[in-house]
Amino acid sequence: MILKEYNRLSLFLVASIFCFGLPICVVGQTPSSKKGKDAFVEIIKDFPRQEKNLRKWDAPVVADLDQDGYPDLLINDHGYGLQVCWNNKGKFDKPFDIIIGDIHGVSVGDIDKDGQLEIIVSRGGGSGSNARNSKIFKVNRKREFTEVPDFDMPLEMMRGRTVKFVDLDKDGDLDLLNFAFPDADKKGATENYVYENNGKGELILKSTLPAIKVDGQKTLVTDFNGDQYIDILMYGNGNVKAYQGKGDLTFEDVTDKIFPYKISDVTSISEIDFDNDGDFDLYFTRSKEFEIGETFFDKNSKIWGFYTKRGKFKFEDLEVGDVLNLENFQSQWPNADTYFIGESGYDYKFSGETHSGKDIKLVNSNALGYPDNYSDKSGFYIGFVGNDKWRIAGSLNAPSTGIVHGVKSYPDYKHPKPPSAILLENKGGKFLNITKKTNLFLEEFTEGATVADVDNNGYQDLVIVKRGDLIHANESIIYLNKGKAGYELLKGHNIVSPELGAIGIAVESFDYNLDGKVDVVIGNERGKWHLFKNELEQASKNNYLTLEIGNSKSGKATALGALVEVQSCGAKQVKRVGATGAAYSLSFNNLVPFGLGSCDKNLKIKVTWTNGETAEITTNSINSKITIGTEN
Repeated sequence: MILKEYNRLSLFLVASIFCFGLPICVVGQTPSSKKGKDAFVEIIKDFPRQEKNLRKWDAPVVADLDQDGYPDLLINDHGYGLQVCWNNKGKFDKPFDIIIGDIHGVSVGDIDKDGQLEIIVSRGGGSGSNARNSKIFKVNRKREFTEVPDFDMPLEMMRGRTVKFVDLDKDGDLDLLNFAFPDADKKGATENYVYENNGKGELILKSTLPAIKVDGQKTLVTDFNGDQYIDILMYGNGNVKAYQGKGDLTFEDVTDKIFPYKISDVTSISEIDFDNDGDFDLYFTRSKEFEIGETFFDKNSKIWGFYTKRGKFKFEDLEVGDVLNLENFQSQWPNADTYFIGESGYDYKFSGETHSGKDIKLVNSNALGYPDNYSDKSGFYIGFVGNDKWRIAGSLNAPSTGIVHGVKSYPDYKHPKPPSAILLENKGGKFLNITKKTNLFLEEFTEGATVADVDNNGYQDLVIVKRGDLIHANESIIYLNKGKAGYELLKGHNIVSPELGAIGIAVESFDYNLDGKVDVVIGNERGKWHLFKNELEQASKNNYLTLEIGNSKSGKATALGALVEVQSCGAKQVKRVGATGAAYSLSFNNLVPFGLGSCDKNLKIKVTWTNGETAEITTNSINSKITIGTEN
């Protein structure tokens, strides 16, 4: 099967094409953007998107799929499908469908070393009724996708969740973590599969990790003991588990040996060398789901919101007058479009699709009264019950949300206290909580984070997405790393998503226009995607260096997972190609940005590929892109 995007006018050439076959190449200085308002600016025109409130699944995946020198985006609207946003020198095409359906984790890598990238897509299992295996697509430089046939021994059938291409045995080729939501019919048997690459691009089942429950297959790949073998942190249900890689695609549980205490309620984990000492520390966002029947109300804006799932519900009557304005009502399959109106409970008919959020305006004369039984059929029951009041009740299984405008009053809800996010410092492979010491103590429901030097001062900052409360715009949190002084909250940064009824979930950072400043993309569950361009004045004043990492000299290792080290003016920074805070997916962004502060000479660069090969240079080039490694 070929999936191809037509009306492509041309492919874009980049300066690095002249470096074909060279292990190291310096590309001329990139232009900086026009000075902005010392904040991030949302990009609308150059980032077309579906203007619908859709469910999401994880952070977007960043990878230069067509290898034109500009990073593209893979975005996953859960319940709709996986799309690519092609990057045309800093201007994105509208999203192009790759595969439609119930899609979960996504990972990118060149598993057969033919110079073209593969995309593995983990498919959901229809809540247990439709187990399927992960699907692999190959993409070429003409932006064409080809479905890769199953291996001789196909990947396991499962309720797929996590897929991550990663070199687990330091031989240079990419192996696979392929984890599933546990199937109750298998009665506790593990579905956490570890596949070995046979060197020819075929993935062979090698081992398994212990069984987990519910959503416990969220995963960070890192190296917490510094032996250059990949280790695994699993989370999402109960306490975080730490598995140390032995180098043979098997793992040992060392949770109690490395953590100071048990850590629960974790929504994402990011590796971060916050102190530039060369090892990877860990940042945990933490949150809780909304409670069943939880409501939110703002008496000033008169906006009311709710969350419910799994059974009957009935909210206090809403005093709004003759007209009821509902916004972004969502209840995923199998209750996507069932609304019963008035005393007769007639079925409300929608004129279009129903997989996105629904905005409904009801007039009391068309919704008079309320049925005696509001759970005979699954769905929302809505009716005008007199004295300017409306009633919303029903019976649903899937998580359901929505907001109502113009509510005059509503009883207060006692919301639970949020857990605090955590920064753990790596001390010889064991971790110490330094959250308060570094000014990062935060009692907020946080869903995801990305590590990025947004001000280019040479230290890694944090951009954090909050869960939000449905009834207000959701403003992200940015902590600037000031080195020995710890972290400082950045105010007025403008990374705000305005859509109501949405839940913060996903964030990723990358320099989409190659201007030397790291930008941010976020996605909201039951909301939209947003791209924010970095126009911070300090980021423009400080120097930077972008390293484009290719294959190792021998060609035995691709860039994914390589460690990149930059020493500048007495400081040392280390980053990993593909590092992400995504729970189920893994990016392959081989453009690694480094802020340099005021440093402008004697930059020492070292790249260590996953098989141990290295390349080292010293350069005085700043505010430029340097290519290290060979072309595919």
